[in-house]
Amino acid sequence: MPYTLDQLNDATQAEAEQMLDGLYEHTPWIAAEAIKQRPFRSLAQLKWAMADVLARADVDAQLALIRAHPELAGKAMVAKSLTAESTNEQSKAGLTDCTPEEFERIQRLNADYNAKFGFPFILAVRGPRGTGLARQQIIDTFARRLDNHPDFERAEALRNIHRIAEIRLADKFAAEPTLGNAAWDAHERLAQHSDPGFKEAGQLTVTYLTDAHRACAAQIRADMQEAGFDEVHIDAVGNVVGRYKADPAVRHPKTLMTGSHYDTVRNGGKYDGRLGIFVPIACVRELARAGRRLPFDFEVIGFAEEEGQRYKATFLGSGALIGQFNPDWLSQADADGVTMQQAMAHAGLNPADIKGLKRDPAKYLGFIEVHIEQGPVLNELNLPLGVVTSINGGIRFVGEFFGQASHAGTTPMDRRRDAATAAAELALYMEERAAKDGDSVATMGMLEVPSGSINVVPGRCRFSLDMRAPNDAQRDRLAADVLERLQQIAMRRGLNYKLEESMRAAAAPSAPEWQRHWEAAVDSLGLPIFRMPSGAGHDAMKLHEVMPQAMLFVRGENSGISHNPLESSTADDMDLAVRAMQHLLQAVATENTIK
Repeated sequence: MPYTLDQLNDATQAEAEQMLDGLYEHTPWIAAEAIKQRPFRSLAQLKWAMADVLARADVDAQLALIRAHPELAGKAMVAKSLTAESTNEQSKAGLTDCTPEEFERIQRLNADYNAKFGFPFILAVRGPRGTGLARQQIIDTFARRLDNHPDFERAEALRNIHRIAEIRLADKFAAEPTLGNAAWDAHERLAQHSDPGFKEAGQLTVTYLTDAHRACAAQIRADMQEAGFDEVHIDAVGNVVGRYKADPAVRHPKTLMTGSHYDTVRNGGKYDGRLGIFVPIACVRELARAGRRLPFDFEVIGFAEEEGQRYKATFLGSGALIGQFNPDWLSQADADGVTMQQAMAHAGLNPADIKGLKRDPAKYLGFIEVHIEQGPVLNELNLPLGVVTSINGGIRFVGEFFGQASHAGTTPMDRRRDAATAAAELALYMEERAAKDGDSVATMGMLEVPSGSINVVPGRCRFSLDMRAPNDAQRDRLAADVLERLQQIAMRRGLNYKLEESMRAAAAPSAPEWQRHWEAAVDSLGLPIFRMPSGAGHDAMKLHEVMPQAMLFVRGENSGISHNPLESSTADDMDLAVRAMQHLLQAVATENTIK
């Protein structure tokens, strides 16, 4: 019989340790220490407590845990001396059925990995869904992680150990993440659609109004209909709009809007944007199954475009809802010469109807969005959820330093007018200056020496500046300091320069009342509340212009990488996101008024 949380909380220390035996391979002290923090309100709280115990341990203790694990498809598997838990996991991943060639490849990787890091390669082979990774996925991950820095790889090994423990704990307590599994599966189904050329290469790319994009819209519409939405349609800009109507007893109900985008960058990931569509769909499915209505309409939108990949326009989907669709965009042509107007006609959309999509903010309570973090912070903290305090404001410049090209061998160091080293000096200053603010970031993402030569002092250097901060004042102070330093560098080095501002976007701080709703939702799960800014732009930025908004971040796997095929999330984390949104919906439903 599976255990229950009440049993764990009521057990003696020894009994509780026995219940959690085997979570961490041959390392019972982690669970034993975490048990002292009882009572636990949820398994999520217990998981966090165990992860925190290990995070506070010294490096030697962490390495001892890693080294307590067997090699994948290693000697212990061959000798059948694995623990029952490891045997089950390696078997589910098919490692017990390796071909001779696969087994030989894994043995070479094991040897190379141990030689470099001094501990065995650890991977949660049951994967993000708990059903097991394919052998080729395991081999590819093995090879990729061989390139990591030792300190990073130690942390990555520990993160995988926590994932292993999470799955083992779920087995002990029969805690299937049913809601998360459904959301995870929906992402997999949607990822079957990809633009031509990319699909054949096994890459995910869905750009505005391509056939793959329209197939995604049809799939999302079908998912909404199946979940029990009362109204579902694709609007004039390609957004998929689902509405779950309020309790009929409520006269003139307002609407709570949520959603995110379903287009992708080229060769992107499965969860960016789409997570914010499937989490609320899961919530509506549960409401419909229970026959329950809210005292407000719940509008879920799969925004048609956010990434700006096919045409030079971004936030087409969310922008249209606040009246910000520029008719001039219709004449833009993609790389194949297809104009946006032609693409819309092919999709059966009428641009003349777009102006009618503008929402009346007075009829809305606000906008909430769930999104994968797209960064490493939650992953490093072993936290599944984070509450967004603000979407960073940003400013971008493109510029160029002009010096003097000269012979690299005959020009003394104190007589050079080197444009490239000026840009390098500025890049280092940006790094230093942004770090002083904590939440500011600054990047020189483009650095180019036109017609550069190995034996010529660079006379020109093109560069870009990207600076972001949680509020506009902080962003502007950062930019002012960087531009002042740029002038100083140019003067001291005898250079000229040109600089052009290419983008300025205002910060979008979360509405306090909606941020508190997300915080209460995270707390209800027994998790610590972690507040963080968003460095990336989101559809919430557009809706922020007309109504209050707040976001919830979900941890990303693989160091939180995004806009990349390695972008990943687990069914367990998705399950927590669904439950957090359910809590928020219940809290809003029980309020007398929403300010």
